[in-house]
Amino acid sequence: MTGPDRNVDLVLRSTRVVTPEGTRPASVAVAAGTITAVLPHDLSGEPPPGARLEDVGDDVVLPGLVDTHVHVNDPGRAEWEGFWTATRAAASGGITTLIDMPLNSLPPTTTTAHLRIKREVAGRKAHIDVGFWGGALPDNVKDLKSLHEAGVFGFKAFLSPSGVEEFPELDAAQLGRSLAEIAGFGGLLIVHAEDPRELSAAPQRAGAKYADFLASRPRDAEIAAIEGLIAAARGLDARVHVLHLSSADALPLIAAARRDGVRLTVETCPHFLTLTAEEVPDGATEFKCCPPIREAANQDALWRGLADGTIDCVVSDHSPSTTDLKTSDFATAWGGISSLQLGLPAVWTEARRRGHSLDDVARWMSAAPAALAGLDRKGAIEAGRDADFAVLAPDDSFTVDPAALQHRNRVTAYAGRTLYGVVRSTWLRGRRIVADGAIAEPSGRLLERTN
Repeated sequence: MTGPDRNVDLVLRSTRVVTPEGTRPASVAVAAGTITAVLPHDLSGEPPPGARLEDVGDDVVLPGLVDTHVHVNDPGRAEWEGFWTATRAAASGGITTLIDMPLNSLPPTTTTAHLRIKREVAGRKAHIDVGFWGGALPDNVKDLKSLHEAGVFGFKAFLSPSGVEEFPELDAAQLGRSLAEIAGFGGLLIVHAEDPRELSAAPQRAGAKYADFLASRPRDAEIAAIEGLIAAARGLDARVHVLHLSSADALPLIAAARRDGVRLTVETCPHFLTLTAEEVPDGATEFKCCPPIREAANQDALWRGLADGTIDCVVSDHSPSTTDLKTSDFATAWGGISSLQLGLPAVWTEARRRGHSLDDVARWMSAAPAALAGLDRKGAIEAGRDADFAVLAPDDSFTVDPAALQHRNRVTAYAGRTLYGVVRSTWLRGRRIVADGAIAEPSGRLLERTN
């Protein structure tokens, strides 16, 4: 095979490049930010004049990760997070594309006017590529089509209270109306699936005991909500996605619905795959999220769901807050785990222990989220895709030091944990944006849905 064509300006070489066909030695040719070819490791001849060769040795070249579940909170609650800090943290963790959730910012992304505000703020601060979800509220059905036409990637809805008053949940009738509208123009509804009746019936106890908090968010709440969502999707032939699946008890229900042709996809998160209820200290609300981190046996079942394809993807649900909101009372503390910078090493640490490969991790954390959002230039190292890469030293380890994190409020459930997988560099459209911890100036683009 011949070397890259003369338009190539970068050749990235490694003995281990993760491609859709598997990991192999390769030289990845890049021209004007796009992958033009994946060539043999030892090119026949030198790179073309003007092209630079970057040889990363035995470090693994992964496709840049795609995180479709990030709460940036900017504008309005930028003291919780912001596009500058969130995208720096993402880039440091090998993420090259994120899609921002519509709530926790003020205003929420629920009208085209609000979307314009969000884009204006993000455009000045994005170190990586950024897209946006819209929000489905009880009173904005009339706004959904215009948001779709403005380029949002889909619509987020809650079936139980969201935690912020400006983003109320949908009841069954409201879900039906929103879903019918979204299905009518071929859109996607992504859903926080916990049933409010099951939550109300569960014991609610204030205090520092994690066991009490876990009892307040029972598995039945997820199961009931997912049952209702499946029924609604089946009746309308609508496309729906279950966010942050916590309870493995729902997996048989999900698998059966998909066998029946329901257009249903599912994600889980690094914290559900790597942290367990048994290890959460009382009062340690850095571990609080909704739905909650469950027991080790449940975690084992989630990994089986990933392995057999019932769960499609792994994304962060990065949901930060200021430190003062993480009080020691699990009932009142803000619920959210900050993990943008740590998701890849956290998942890889557990995946390697369970016998999975980096090919699996790339599928779960890059290819599948890209496919969910319809990002056909992201998610794989192959010709025609954006030249987005994460270069990983998979056998190197580090101990998580909150002071080394890039997100704004450095509270993390991973503090003090030893993780495998050090991100050596991150590349966005052929430009190195992170190198050994140093971060370049913002060069991210704002993305819109195109299909």
